[in-house]
Amino acid sequence: MSTAQSQVETSDVRQTVRRARRAAHVLGALSNAQRNEGLLAAAEALEQRSAEILEANEKDCAAVMPAVERGELSRAMFARLRTTEHGIAEMAARVRDVARLPDPLHRRLAATELDDDLVLYKESCPLGVVGAVFESRPDVVPQIASLALKSGNAVCLKGGAEAAQTNAKLVSVWRNALGPFGEIPQDSVVLFHTREEVAEILALHDEIDLIVPRGSNEFVRYVTEHSRIPVLGHGEGICHVYVHADADLQKAIDVAFDSKVQYPAVCNAVETLLVHREIAPEFLPEMIRRYREAGVEIRGCRRTMEIGSELEVIPATEEDWKKEYSDLIISIKIVDGVNEAIEHINRYGSRHTESIVTESHDVASRFMEFVDAANVFQNASTRFSDGFRYGLGAEVGISTGKLHARGPVGLEGLTTYKYKLFGRGHTVASYSKGHRTFKHRTLED
Repeated sequence: MSTAQSQVETSDVRQTVRRARRAAHVLGALSNAQRNEGLLAAAEALEQRSAEILEANEKDCAAVMPAVERGELSRAMFARLRTTEHGIAEMAARVRDVARLPDPLHRRLAATELDDDLVLYKESCPLGVVGAVFESRPDVVPQIASLALKSGNAVCLKGGAEAAQTNAKLVSVWRNALGPFGEIPQDSVVLFHTREEVAEILALHDEIDLIVPRGSNEFVRYVTEHSRIPVLGHGEGICHVYVHADADLQKAIDVAFDSKVQYPAVCNAVETLLVHREIAPEFLPEMIRRYREAGVEIRGCRRTMEIGSELEVIPATEEDWKKEYSDLIISIKIVDGVNEAIEHINRYGSRHTESIVTESHDVASRFMEFVDAANVFQNASTRFSDGFRYGLGAEVGISTGKLHARGPVGLEGLTTYKYKLFGRGHTVASYSKGHRTFKHRTLED
């Protein structure tokens, strides 16, 4: 590629992002009602044009099927790619859920009277421009676009090549739906297509305020290492369910089964089941039988192998404890107690979602206190760690970091705040010279 050609392409990417940035300035000033009108129009357009979206998705699925058959693309990734009429209806429903949420902007977070007629307000505001780089799942487009519009942010999207036609159609439908609303710029949502453009996007630290990568651990690491833009996201989803000695057996079976089988291809599906040694002889034979009936491959530690010797259990290796299967595979380890379970999770987990099955409040409290994860549950499936299920309407992703936002990230994670100071000709000199003193009095709403 020639230098001149590269410069043109770089300019095209930067100019597109700058248009999104100008759109963001407009979005931040719109009323909640105006933003909601755009969201409802987009939801209706998704439903009305579902046939076009399905047609585009079918083309994407057909194009990657040879790669699936050769083993180059996993069945789990293919499952994330495919959508249905029900899936599109769910996309629209989640957009409407976002529209119903309270306005995240212009909220007064604090008010302080610094001195007479000198008042400082802290108010929520949009981040600006959010870049979302993701793999495979087309439903990410309306999820992130809806949260971005509701929170007054523009969004730059880059999906995987395997979903290129579906993503392009979804963005086209979304932008066309905003057309009649002159106050909402269509460039509030822009789509990039090539891997080369990703490198350009990651270099635009002066134009993009946040990058949200959604994909494999290697993919997230690549984004983090190749950009100065703040990154919000997670890599692997290595989640655990720990069954304590006093667990209700039926609850344990239900939680462990749902956590693995309900949708194994997602990041909040359980990958390792930890079981207290006292309950293992009674619990594991039935649990393994249920898994086997659902087509789950079982990999077990030495003690699990002894209990499941007649149940087709494969020996687990050290690598299994570090593995995100994203498939109908689970590793099982018998532990001596909650402390060993916590130690195992903190060593091998990805700080995503961890669940304990126990009837003891004290044991559950210890587990929740000492497990280092964004989501910790008692007697509930790991599959509940989701923005929609948390009542956030949707999510831009799940963050396993500890700065800015953690866990499923919804509207609040797409806002920041600014300070607004109102005075009457006040100057610092009068305070530095001792003529005036600060009050610093907190004002109530």
